[in-house]
This record gives sequence, C-alpha cells and structure tokens, in this order.
Amino acid sequence: YGEFLGSAKWMTALGVSAAIALAAAVVTTLAALGAALALRDAPLRLRAAAETLILLPLLFPHAAIGIAFLSWLITLHLNGSAAGILLAHLILCAPFAYRPIAVALRQIDPSLAEAARILGADGRAAFARVTLPLLRPGLSASLLFSFIVSFDEVTVTMFLVGPETTTLPVSIYAHLHDSADPVVAAISTVLIALTAALVLLAQRTFGLRIFVDVEEDGRRG
Repeated sequence: YGEFLGSAKWMTALGVSAAIALAAAVVTTLAALGAALALRDAPLRLRAAAETLILLPLLFPHAAIGIAFLSWLITLHLNGSAAGILLAHLILCAPFAYRPIAVALRQIDPSLAEAARILGADGRAAFARVTLPLLRPGLSASLLFSFIVSFDEVTVTMFLVGPETTTLPVSIYAHLHDSADPVVAAISTVLIALTAALVLLAQRTFGLRIFVDVEEDGRRG
C-alpha cells in the first residue's frame, strides 16, 4: 500500500483513469439523456434502429475496436493522448449510459408532465421540475455504470496509451509482466473497496432497483 500511495507513477495513472472516467461518465450521460428523450416518441422502427446503433459496441470484440480506434486516432493525431482515450471511452460507455436512462424514462407517466403544463408550466419548467427529478435514478445509474466501465477498461485502452499518458488498468497489466510484487494486490484491494463504496452510495442514493429494471427490460428487448 505504501508503494502504491507513495509512487508518482501509480498516482499519475490513477489520476488519469479517474479524470477520463469522470469525463466519460458525464458526457455519455448527457448524450444518453438527449438520445433517450429524442427517441421516446420516435416511430418504433426508427427507435429500434437507433438503439441498435447505440448498443453496437457490445457486439464487437474489444481488441478489434481497439485496433480500429488506433487507426482512426492516428489520422486525427490523437493517438497516445488522453483526448484520444476519452473519445474511445465515450463510444464504449454509450450502451451502459443509455439503457438506464431509457428504462427510467419509459417508467415515467407522461400525464405528469402534461398535468404540469395544464397548470401553467412551460415545456422547460415541466421538464426541469417533473421529468428530470423522476429520471434521477436512471441518471445516477448511468453515471455509475459509465464511470466504472471507463475506469476499468483495459483491452481497448492498451492500443491507445502513449509513453506520457497511461491509465491505471493498463499500468497494472504492464506491471504484471515485469514483476510479481504485492503492489498489484494492494491496488486491487483499493479498487474493490472503491467499487463497493460506489455501490453502497448508489444503494443509499437511488436504490439498486434500476439495475434490475435494466436487466429485465433488456431480456424483454
């Protein structure tokens, strides 16, 4: 633990991973919210096609995605940069951000927002005061899912890191090839504790029912 917490290399990798994961969680959640709202009243075929496109990253091997992103980012001169890794993580996190919000949105009774408009609220006020608070469990689950997926991603990220920018999971993987010292076990314990804390926070904040609802909705789909 002392080696992990006192090492600039490990702390830098942890900071990069946390920053990228936080940015990916926020951006994908906002994008997923917009997509879910846009597709809510869309024709069934259009919604099905759009949702299939959003969920495509789940269908391809991550190694193939990593190679594709590497070729693309080289043309954009973003290979080996935090911006390039973030761009890849935004695509990878999209399915995990969209599903909880879409499920939560489908569970909201449309008549509640309509009643707010009848009582004098305009569209923005009805969304901000009625729809958005009811979406809080889905938004929180989306943020949590996206953060964990981005923070733990290693396969795709291995193709995108550079000599000056790397993430904690990639650093752990590289370290295992060179050494078998206990620092990796210490890091794993810290990450398990962090994940448990996030799950406990999720349970206390919005409950874990949304995770069950997402799974059941996925089986029906």
